[in-house]
Amino acid sequence: MPDFPLDSFSLLQGVAPDELAALRLLLTEKAFARREVVLTRGETGPGLGFLLEGRLQGVDFTVDGREVGLYFVEPGDYFGELPVVDGRPGAEFIIAVAKAKVLFLPRERARTLIFSSPEIAEKVMRRLADRVRSVTAQRILLSLPNPFQRLCVQLLQLVPEGGATIASAPTHQELAIMINTSRETVTRAFQLLQNREILRRESNQIQLLDRQFLLDIAEGRLDPPKN
Repeated sequence: MPDFPLDSFSLLQGVAPDELAALRLLLTEKAFARREVVLTRGETGPGLGFLLEGRLQGVDFTVDGREVGLYFVEPGDYFGELPVVDGRPGAEFIIAVAKAKVLFLPRERARTLIFSSPEIAEKVMRRLADRVRSVTAQRILLSLPNPFQRLCVQLLQLVPEGGATIASAPTHQELAIMINTSRETVTRAFQLLQNREILRRESNQIQLLDRQFLLDIAEGRLDPPKN
């Protein structure tokens, strides 16, 4: 494994150097191609994952077999904490949405790390709480009948609080998976929103130029425009 600074991972910040050195000896590195499955729902997996490079997405499937995106994992973040904490199989798939390199810490050692440190346990608890809130919000979003409205809600959820820019924004295909619609529908909606100067996409960033318009659509005060 390369001499990567482990304390650059959000979960491991503040861990003593000798503890980090001991953890390094147990980590295994694995590369994943785009769209390759990193963790499989229904399995406990190899342990706690730390993303070195690339981008991952948590996904699940509807009863009719459609893929639904739940959350993203960015470099420096961790994933797979749920089966580590409770010892039960994972609740969703984790896939690579770009070529990725991942470090895995064996499950039992990861469990010891979490439960022996109040600071790390609190980070994991806050993450799990955030995931519960996020999944609840996503279920509400998916109950909306109109895909344009779902897209507006999703864009607003992706913007950091108080901000107007989505950094490392999802592709149209990824957004389509997140709101349970087709990529073509998302592309048409983006063309309309850009033509009306509601938002602007530059490279991998999306800037919301008229947040109020999106909010009015999302909350039902305006009808979604016709494509």
